[in-house]
Amino acid sequence: MTALRDLDTPAVTVYLDVMEDNIRRVQAQLGRLGVANRPHIKTHKIPDIGKMQMAAGAVGITCQKLGEVEVFAVAKVADDVLLTYNILGRAKTERLMALVRRVPRLAVVFDNGVVARELAEAAARHQVDLPFLVECDTGFRRTGVQTPDEALAVAREAMARPGLRFQGLMTFPNRDPDTREFFERALALFRQAGIPVPVVSGGGTPALATVDRFPMLTEHRAGTCVYNDAMVVSTGTATWEQCAMRVRATVVSRPTDERGVLDAGSKVLTSDLYHMKGYGHLMEYPEAHVAHLSEEHAVVDFSACAERPAVGEVVSVVPNHCCVVTNMVDEIYGVRDGAVEVVWPVVARGRVR
Repeated sequence: MTALRDLDTPAVTVYLDVMEDNIRRVQAQLGRLGVANRPHIKTHKIPDIGKMQMAAGAVGITCQKLGEVEVFAVAKVADDVLLTYNILGRAKTERLMALVRRVPRLAVVFDNGVVARELAEAAARHQVDLPFLVECDTGFRRTGVQTPDEALAVAREAMARPGLRFQGLMTFPNRDPDTREFFERALALFRQAGIPVPVVSGGGTPALATVDRFPMLTEHRAGTCVYNDAMVVSTGTATWEQCAMRVRATVVSRPTDERGVLDAGSKVLTSDLYHMKGYGHLMEYPEAHVAHLSEEHAVVDFSACAERPAVGEVVSVVPNHCCVVTNMVDEIYGVRDGAVEVVWPVVARGRVR
């Protein structure tokens, strides 16, 4: 067993005790509210971790791309998968149909009639039944129908096509009061139309803090919470101690008294900034500021630190966005009690199609 101190850098590590506690805590929180947990595997992309989430009580998993579904289907992680992306084109619909025959329950999501038509045509070719949810934009301004009336219209159009079976509505992320007001109006319209809505799916790790404000939700999809990161901490949803992913990096240069350089640049920490000041949080030097990144260098401002590291010291960096870091490396090192307990290949890395 490799000692953590002997692990070459840069290395993406996951503190197993912290991750396991994160999995249990989220499952318990949603369980108390009577909301099903459907974790998003795009954060870790590792089937073994997905199996841990299922063992903790998840009803199924969420995947963002077909490639992720393919990897997790081979590993037999879950019998219930929700694919939350508009699927277009013959190449993709044929892959989807192969997965429908492999996964006991595979549901899709879309927000327009073009996607619905292509999926219905594929379902007809293969004589399969495809459950679907209508994606709703409740304030994030990305994909999703823009109004409750449009949600009903898209659902009705799709339901009229053989092979498509309406299952419900979904959004990302839950936003108060926009999401609640949107779903209240949409559910009223569906009731008036005599259309049952068995699933109302919310999402987002920061949104875990307010799930109780949305009584219509039947399930929640969160990904980042398995690891947590600086972005999540900034929202108050987690603490630094609850951040399981930490990038081990070596101080390779101290050009000035206030400046240090780490051997983990944008190819590891990624350039995702969000609203953060800097590109990560140093656990050993919380006042430090990762000022900017090159591909292989992280330049750190230690001017606010009473003590500063020497060249050769190894530090632990909580990245801004752990989901992207996962997709940058071939393996993740699971550590416990100062030793590497497991090395996980990031099996779904690069599965962006």
